[in-house]
Amino acid sequence: MSRNPNQMSLLRERRFLPFFVTQFLGAFNDNVYKNALVIMLAFHAASLTTFSAGTLVNLCAGLFILPFFLFSATAGQLADKYEKARIIRYVKLFEIGIMAIGTVGFLHRDLALLIGALFLMGLHSTIFGPVKYSILPQYLAAEELVGGNGLVEMGTFLAILVGTMLGGVLIAATDGAHYVSAAVLTIAVAGYLTSRAIPGAPPAAPELRVNWNPLTETWANLKFTRTNRTVFLSVLGISWFWFYGATFLAQFPNYSKDVLGGDEHVVTLLLTTFSIGVGVGSLLCERLSGRKVEIGLVPFGSIGLTLFALDLYFASPTVVATGVVGAGEFLAQPGHWRIVADLALIGMFGGFYIVPLYALIQSRAERSHQSRVIAGNNILNALFMVVSAGMAIALLHLGFTIPQIFLATALLNAVVAVYIYTLVPEFLMRFLVWLLIHSIYRLEKTGIENIPEEGSAVLVCNHVSFVDALIIAAACRRPIRFVMDHNIFRVPLLNFIFRTSKTIPIASARDDPQLLEKAYDDIAAALATGDLIGIFPEGRITDTGDMYPFRPGIRRIVERTPVPVVPVALRGLWGSFFSRRGGPAMSQPSRLAPFKKIALAVGAPVAPQHATPELLQQSVLALRGEWK
Repeated sequence: MSRNPNQMSLLRERRFLPFFVTQFLGAFNDNVYKNALVIMLAFHAASLTTFSAGTLVNLCAGLFILPFFLFSATAGQLADKYEKARIIRYVKLFEIGIMAIGTVGFLHRDLALLIGALFLMGLHSTIFGPVKYSILPQYLAAEELVGGNGLVEMGTFLAILVGTMLGGVLIAATDGAHYVSAAVLTIAVAGYLTSRAIPGAPPAAPELRVNWNPLTETWANLKFTRTNRTVFLSVLGISWFWFYGATFLAQFPNYSKDVLGGDEHVVTLLLTTFSIGVGVGSLLCERLSGRKVEIGLVPFGSIGLTLFALDLYFASPTVVATGVVGAGEFLAQPGHWRIVADLALIGMFGGFYIVPLYALIQSRAERSHQSRVIAGNNILNALFMVVSAGMAIALLHLGFTIPQIFLATALLNAVVAVYIYTLVPEFLMRFLVWLLIHSIYRLEKTGIENIPEEGSAVLVCNHVSFVDALIIAAACRRPIRFVMDHNIFRVPLLNFIFRTSKTIPIASARDDPQLLEKAYDDIAAALATGDLIGIFPEGRITDTGDMYPFRPGIRRIVERTPVPVVPVALRGLWGSFFSRRGGPAMSQPSRLAPFKKIALAVGAPVAPQHATPELLQQSVLALRGEWK
């Protein structure tokens, strides 16, 4: 499997491009059909049925979501049991049949066929969903997951945007039903043709016996998802994003008309701004995460979702609009640019929030159950979107204005974020680490590929500052369990990060012999389970800038558990705020200059039988060079 330097190069490879185009066309067709139908019902309901337009529009929304509740569990099983590329091709053939039904409905103005086709499109998306996300880890290397997910999320929101706009334009034209019919059939056929180029993806659990009872399998799905706490809370986090996004998107038409005094073009402008924001945020995730699954971006995203939603509330006019203006007149008013910026930033931070969560589920869910976990995620997403609609209706009946609904959603987002990060402090810990190397420091990495992708190993590094472990952890794709002096382990604030990352405190035989023996036992146990261990063999932070002799503890570790030892060197930290140059660390705020350049160099692994303290010190010193 080749490894690309950036996510855009994936669009030139067969292992990704046909899948990307196929999923884009599926989301695109969903929204062309759905929006054309909704607009047709909004303006011509009286000629089709005795039901009101409002009732029909809400019925359509419910029927499209209903299959996610009924069939997601079954879809997850099928995606785990059978070859995924073949499932995609069958789904695309099914889409052609659905669009043929919809075409007859449009041409004959047959409401039953139109709504039936909409329900079947919901079923189509339900079956495709688990395949869509569980297939990526089979095509992409670990360092490509974030970039691949970013492209998929960008493509999905772009497809929603363009499909919604095209559906509205086509149905509004003279003979619009003919144009819509031709468009959805053409897109469906194009989706099938591109799906034929998708490479094979072997089944994860071919021995699985499918349980066709959707109720019992849905419950079993959710129960299994809960067995991995971090994955389950990530699923809840994604579902919350769809709650948040659905709340905002549902309000755009009335927000534009009643609050901003805009016409349908202003609605399109708001939707476009939000969607482009999500796309930009999704694409930026790879760069901000260093091509690894960086869950530290999730708290960063949730902060932006709250702050800019709050600002949207304060930026919204307090006087109800009386006239109607187009997009040009709307943008001609300087105050409205703040609203546009808020929506773009809400979308962008939404991308920061959701892409790492999808990548985390893909990387940590058990491979044999991955599609079923995604199916459970889809069920909860649909449930949260329904609850979102119910909350908005309830708040409007209570007299809330639309800006007040935005305010309530922003405050709820803050509460939910704090709750999740309290349950899983790893999110907050990674955010603090991510913030450290994106504000105080600017980190350069070389030789990072020498750290094994899987299996046990010991990393040995020079000890320059109080944040050495955090910088190494931020650079490495895998979690590292550091062995750390018990006094540093207890430093306020840093102690939270060390405890969350399961750092092993250690003391000298003179200070605490029991803690010393426990540390060696914990190290051996961690290595036996395939973990990475990080140690600072000097046993203390330098106060001269030079390296102290490596202690013999590393020899004891590899004699008990023979594993490769990887030399690591930190450069540029001597003289920083967290170092002891010129006195106690963290006592000279003037050294907190932003974006200070530092470097991390990783050498080739050393076999355990050759891993003497002297050889390892020479290796680390050679990697460090003269730049302390």
